[in-house]
Amino acid sequence: MTDKVNEEMDQGLDQPDTVENLKNGEDLKKDSQEETKDEESVDMEDASDSLSKENQELKDKYVRLYSEFENFRRRTAKEKLEMIDTASKNIIQEILPVLDDFERSFKIEGNDQEGSRLIYSKLSKVLESKGLKPMDDLVGKAFDAEYHEAITQIPAPSEDLKGKIVDVVEKGYMLSDKVVRFAKVVIGN
Repeated sequence: MTDKVNEEMDQGLDQPDTVENLKNGEDLKKDSQEETKDEESVDMEDASDSLSKENQELKDKYVRLYSEFENFRRRTAKEKLEMIDTASKNIIQEILPVLDDFERSFKIEGNDQEGSRLIYSKLSKVLESKGLKPMDDLVGKAFDAEYHEAITQIPAPSEDLKGKIVDVVEKGYMLSDKVVRFAKVVIGN
């Protein structure tokens, strides 16, 4: 009988141990489930972060592409306007010698110049309406290589004309604020 009691006690002692083991097992399951949930939330956060980064990169790429397109559109519109403004440049360059000939004929005395002056006036007005502007009043101004072409240098008639334009050999013209023909000038030294 003592053997039986000892067995029951052994079994009784084993049972609480087993219950504790079960509780520990449940705790382990809960811990592992919580760890799994934590890992899933970390994975979700990582995925969310990577998606937001990718979204931001795509937005940046879109904004850059859009601004490049806007710059291209503005640049081509500007180039078209410049082409329209200077489209008549070649024909005007060919007409300029005719204007020069008219001006030379006015300097010759004894010519009937009334008809020539009328034609010259009309031609000048038409060219001015197309944007052609003569470079006038250059004598006494400083030489500027962007607008003038120096033909020669002569001794300056006065001290204030040194390094400045003394005479204009051929008049210069501008078309829409761009030089069509440089003024050919003589500079005092």
